[in-house]
Amino acid sequence: MRKIPILIIFFLVVGDLCAQDSLVQKQKEVKVKKGWTFGALPTISFDSDLGFQYGGLVNFYHYGDGSIYPRYRQSIYIEISRTTKGSGINRFYYDSEYLIPKVRLTADVSYLTEQAMQFFGFNGAESVYNSEWEDDSQDSSIYKSRMFYRHDRKIFRIMPTFQGNLLKGNVHWKWITGFAMYNNKIDTVDVERLNKGKNAQNKLPYIEDLYEKYIRWNLISPEEKNGNLITYIKGGIAYDSRDNEANPFKGLWTEAVLSVAPAFLGDWKQTYTKLTLIHRQYFTIRPEVLSFAYRVAYQGTLSGEVPFHMQPHIVPTVLTSATSQGLGGSRTLRGIQRNRVIGDGIIFGNFELRWKFLRTIVFNQNLYLGTNIFFDAGMVVDKIDRDFDNILFKLPETAGDYFSDQKEKLHSSAGLGLKVALNENFILSCDYGRAFDPNDGKSGLYIALNYLY
Repeated sequence: MRKIPILIIFFLVVGDLCAQDSLVQKQKEVKVKKGWTFGALPTISFDSDLGFQYGGLVNFYHYGDGSIYPRYRQSIYIEISRTTKGSGINRFYYDSEYLIPKVRLTADVSYLTEQAMQFFGFNGAESVYNSEWEDDSQDSSIYKSRMFYRHDRKIFRIMPTFQGNLLKGNVHWKWITGFAMYNNKIDTVDVERLNKGKNAQNKLPYIEDLYEKYIRWNLISPEEKNGNLITYIKGGIAYDSRDNEANPFKGLWTEAVLSVAPAFLGDWKQTYTKLTLIHRQYFTIRPEVLSFAYRVAYQGTLSGEVPFHMQPHIVPTVLTSATSQGLGGSRTLRGIQRNRVIGDGIIFGNFELRWKFLRTIVFNQNLYLGTNIFFDAGMVVDKIDRDFDNILFKLPETAGDYFSDQKEKLHSSAGLGLKVALNENFILSCDYGRAFDPNDGKSGLYIALNYLY
């Protein structure tokens, strides 16, 4: 991981030599794209527990006659990847403002399998994270399992969203509506499968993990422990004045969305309602080269009880990645453990300085290189109400290993990124973040598509 920041610093130095000329030459160098183009990437990685990941993704863009470039008429995204021990992504995503006249349609159909989804408990700082328990280099009296803070999760998801102009003659104000169907299947980590082919020294121990403890302590109820079918209906308004969706230099993007998950559209015991407020703003410091962008957000439960596996889900207007969840991880707080900060109400913010330091043409395709320096922070503002007092009473000696009496505070991280963009819209992103507090983890390296917001 140490090589990533060094690589970015190298690009910063080299980019300074290129930025002046690339800005002057931009207008004459840019090729207006027409018809269909695409970007594709192989998916190859390795995890000692989950095995080799293999597969690929492709994103097709249709620009029509090129009159609206760099905007596109249609985008089709397909990703299929697997790990040799059972995890996988199967995703189809479609986006167009032209399929339905005067209505933008985004549609996602996905089947996601994760054999080691992170689970650290509820309410942020009130749940203790002990990294030594999952560090197999520790003494056996300390080490529990690399899978102690994990569980198995499978999701089948359908999510269409519709947007249109709210006011006649005003393209910035939008109405939003749609629904999402999540069929969640939750279980313990399949340790037996992950241990196949490993020598005795590297095998995972068979222990009671945190997810199982929460079930035994009744902090996760029998009705939710194995997942549920949840369907929510969403509606709201948005204001969007960005100059370019994929790479904005100026404008606002603000949205307020109310989502309702009726009990009769799933198998959860009661209806619940959430409110999501997200504001993003973009500032030009130097045209086409340097910009500042920030995002601040709130999501809270207005009514009902939410099953634990849906609490990390942040309701999106447009789903730009395979998942939309946090707090913690690649989509919210980079460098902090995924799903580290879970509550009934959360706030978070992301702040980035973005530099596009090189623009050129490669094989007749528009290409730019960029970097970003970021600071992320978030916290729980409304706690999940479960019977913690009863558990603390039953665990007089070991309660401090799992629960803390410290008050919730900001969970913060910072880092650097590198961006490689093809024809303005296909953007390969690499971000490296470090957590400020060891109780939130150490660091994270994330390779994905698109800017975070």
